[in-house]
Amino acid sequence: MNRCPAVEAEHVIAVKNELGEGPLWDPREQSLYWVDIQNHRIHRFHPAKDEHKSFGVGRRVTALGLRAVGGLVVTTDKGFAFWNPQTQLLDLIAALEEEIPHTRFNDGAVDRRGRFWAGTMNEAEPAATEGSLYRLEADRTLRRVASGFTICNGLGWSPDNKTLYFTDTSRRVILAYDYDLASGAIANQRPFIRVPEEEGFPDGLTVDIEGFVWSAHWGGWKVTRYDPDGRIDLEVQVPAQNVTSCAFGGENLGHLYITTARLTLSEQERKNQPLAGDLFRIEVGVKGMTEPKFTG
Repeated sequence: MNRCPAVEAEHVIAVKNELGEGPLWDPREQSLYWVDIQNHRIHRFHPAKDEHKSFGVGRRVTALGLRAVGGLVVTTDKGFAFWNPQTQLLDLIAALEEEIPHTRFNDGAVDRRGRFWAGTMNEAEPAATEGSLYRLEADRTLRRVASGFTICNGLGWSPDNKTLYFTDTSRRVILAYDYDLASGAIANQRPFIRVPEEEGFPDGLTVDIEGFVWSAHWGGWKVTRYDPDGRIDLEVQVPAQNVTSCAFGGENLGHLYITTARLTLSEQERKNQPLAGDLFRIEVGVKGMTEPKFTG
């Protein structure tokens, strides 16, 4: 079998996140935000200043989105909130209405009509098909869009807004849907990528300006770039086993930032992977797209 080209990410910051996730570039601040879910922290890195700060938020924050009026819209374990980096306060705005115990929100992203999408997972049984995909409207109405997933993970849209990509992690599949930008409706679910067992689990993802999908591999030591037909185009090797997500950032959106985790690693594995949980970056010769802003 022919192997695709492979490149290696560079180490950026030693943060030792237990569960680093959700990288998001804010062009207003020229900063990268991400979360450490298990340690209840939001991180911010300003590359031009080589400045890193982290903020304790008092509860688990799992995903981030830009907000049109400033600050961030976020998912907590049990709902949606606004977070202001100046005051560092969380303002809870919508709770998760879910009867299944042990369920929390996981990954999320804002679409180009300013709606925030996020999915859930059952923490006690990650393979249970109890995850659901939700959409938070600008008026703060929360709608359940689809159900029957395991760990709801990375979301992204094609540049023409006609396709939604959505990760069902424990099934090792990235799904594709026909997407209607005006209404937010999805249809025609089909597998886009199935990840072989030896390559880990698909986790967070992003889509570049050429419409290629970049997917992080939990347990797979890499990020893979897939073309719009699902063929592997490039692999980015990462010196950490649990690669969690990726996002384009930098002044021209030319750098791919990559988050990792130490969660589930044994003490010996942590010794063998001293960079696990850190932030990485690579310039791959293609640019990302500017992240939309939640309009609520």
